[in-house]
Amino acid sequence: MRARTLLLVISTGVVLSTPTPGDTQNGDTQNGVALTGKVSAAQESAMEGVLVSAKLDGSNVTTTVVTNAQGTYSFPADRLLPGRYTLSIRAIGYRLDGPKAVEVGREGATTDLTLVKAKALANQLTNGEWLQSLPGDERTKRALIDCVDCHTLQRIVQSTHDAAEFIQVFHRMGNYTYNSTPTLPQVLPPGGPTSYRPKLQPALEQQMAEYLAGINLSNAEALNFPLETFPRLTGRSTRVIITEYDLPRRDAQPHDVVMDGDGVVWYSDFDHQFIGEMDPATGKVTDHPLPVMRPENPKGTLGLEFDPQGNLWLSGMHQSVLYKFERKTKQVTAYPFPKGWLTPTSQSSMVSPEHSDVDSKVWTNNQDTREHYRLDVATGKYENLGLTVDKDGKRLAAYGMPADLTNNVYLLNFGGANIGRRDAKTNEITSWSTLRPASRPRRGRVDFENVLWFAEYGGNGIGRFDPKTNVIKEWQLATPWGNPYDVVRAQNGEVWAGSMMTDRVARLDPSTDSIVEYQLPRPTNIRRVFVDDRLGRPVLWVGSNHGGSIVKVEPLD
Repeated sequence: MRARTLLLVISTGVVLSTPTPGDTQNGDTQNGVALTGKVSAAQESAMEGVLVSAKLDGSNVTTTVVTNAQGTYSFPADRLLPGRYTLSIRAIGYRLDGPKAVEVGREGATTDLTLVKAKALANQLTNGEWLQSLPGDERTKRALIDCVDCHTLQRIVQSTHDAAEFIQVFHRMGNYTYNSTPTLPQVLPPGGPTSYRPKLQPALEQQMAEYLAGINLSNAEALNFPLETFPRLTGRSTRVIITEYDLPRRDAQPHDVVMDGDGVVWYSDFDHQFIGEMDPATGKVTDHPLPVMRPENPKGTLGLEFDPQGNLWLSGMHQSVLYKFERKTKQVTAYPFPKGWLTPTSQSSMVSPEHSDVDSKVWTNNQDTREHYRLDVATGKYENLGLTVDKDGKRLAAYGMPADLTNNVYLLNFGGANIGRRDAKTNEITSWSTLRPASRPRRGRVDFENVLWFAEYGGNGIGRFDPKTNVIKEWQLATPWGNPYDVVRAQNGEVWAGSMMTDRVARLDPSTDSIVEYQLPRPTNIRRVFVDDRLGRPVLWVGSNHGGSIVKVEPLD
């Protein structure tokens, strides 16, 4: 049997398992099974698609497998060390009745699990299921999808605010940054273009306030509409192992998560001045501080990308700066925006250094003024290219900014239904409309064939733009209200996306147009998606932006 080790990480004081990935088939390995059993309930004798999670006492690592068509779950022998494990499940409408812990010996263990109907179904719904359940037309419900940037929709539905109180809430939250959370709100400085201003006209604001007061608990002891849930995933969706690493700093917000060529995981912290480093083999986490450039402004970073030399670049958001972090020396170089360009709410949300070896230029933006900047790394000087307007005069509210292989930069219009591309030599912008209206392209990647893949946040889909033909192709996600934030293509041609709304990740095979989805074991506000291709079979890494953890998704086929 493959050797197992138990490591004590002194720096964090937590005990961690260090499994070695095996070639598994639905949980079985040639070395056997550490823990297996059958999951059933009175209503279902064999429950497929139930997520079963095991966490070793004292560890910060949780391993999850999924039951097959026979209702059987199996943890490979190389994934669980001997010891006492706390068990948990995720199956909409059910809760674990027993047992809730198990002792795993060196010869493995067998434990059948019994589920019972959940009495508080509302506590289990994802944001996507809330949107599916809410009364009202699609346009009204679409107005709620950006609420999950900061909190869940459950907070709204189970509130007791009347219409007048909701308007007060609108005005209060209008003063917060988009990287705020209920436990750590950050206030926008006054006076800038994106400091508070009413997001809706007074009549529409009143209409939305009355709508929300009509669906919450302000005038009722219980919700007055039926709760609709998405069915459990089955078939190929059960062939997966998911590993979740809890971060020692529980208020960390891992927004962008990437892995370097040495297998080290890095993440930007959406609410704090750190770049995080995690060794997946031990779970050890190191926070590297980033210099504060504007002490009076909100903290946190967003975009995280590699340059061709393997250095990491971060966009400093309201600090109005780009950071370059050298992995080997751990040295940080800050490139602040010129003082004459600053407003109280200046914000660098994106950074694109991935092909800066072409011309020594790194792209960024000022999300506050919608201006487009370019940094000359050799001189440390910025140039302001102005507003992102195409040659026909059409303006793009550019958010995602992936660079192509010759360091032209794409402009994903999060405020509309088109994408643009700025020519690095002429600065001319050309744009193309997506097939779906209100698609809201958010972020994406240019693949090794120079093809752009992007997330359609408003269109619940994945988009592909081929610059050779200027043709856009789109795929709809299988689950409603998926609202993917980011898309990346793996070396094997498959394309991955993650949902901010359903706690699901999607795996698209463009050659067959088939999509496999995987459910994550806990509520997971997914932003950036990253695929590790080093071992042949793609492994997905994402951050739980509101959950203080990093998640690894390993498909078994």
